[in-house]
Amino acid sequence: MTGAFLAGVVAGYGVAVPVGAIAVLIAGLSARTSLRVGAAAGLGAATADGAYALLAVLGGAALAGVIAPIAAPLRWAAAAVLLLLAAHTAWSALTKPATTRETDRTTPLGAYAGILGLTMLNPATVVYFAALVLGRGGEGGGAWFVLGAFLASASWQLLIAASGALAGRFLTGERARLLTALASSAVIAVLAVALVV
Repeated sequence: MTGAFLAGVVAGYGVAVPVGAIAVLIAGLSARTSLRVGAAAGLGAATADGAYALLAVLGGAALAGVIAPIAAPLRWAAAAVLLLLAAHTAWSALTKPATTRETDRTTPLGAYAGILGLTMLNPATVVYFAALVLGRGGEGGGAWFVLGAFLASASWQLLIAASGALAGRFLTGERARLLTALASSAVIAVLAVALVV
């Protein structure tokens, strides 16, 4: 039980810690809106990681084989969505008046669902978890492994959300918010292109 849980924790941090487009989205969302919205977005990413850990435990090897042929189209779809988000963020920052930007209407539920859906477009996560489960001789640890992976991912995503919210408190000026929105858009666009190159 403890070994499976700790393996899940290590796996969860292993998939969550590398900074990618999702982390940038969560931090940027927290900075522009609130910690509550950013935390909901982070929990959306953690839910996707937990779901993929569960799929890996239930049938990772078979699922990895099914996903392999569609991995490239899923990466292209994820890149397209990320590029659209980057363009939308930049466009909104450049065209909306200050009062509109400061009253972003993103809800926690909308942030959760959006990041959950976007994170689920990354089939490499289930392949990663499946490889770990198979590497342990097929003893994935069941629910304990999944719980460990989810909690590790959630703790990391919440740290990212809190960091973004903290940065947002210090970047309250109009110019600072514009620059951070544009920088976030640029980073997301670069990471989107990196998915398919």
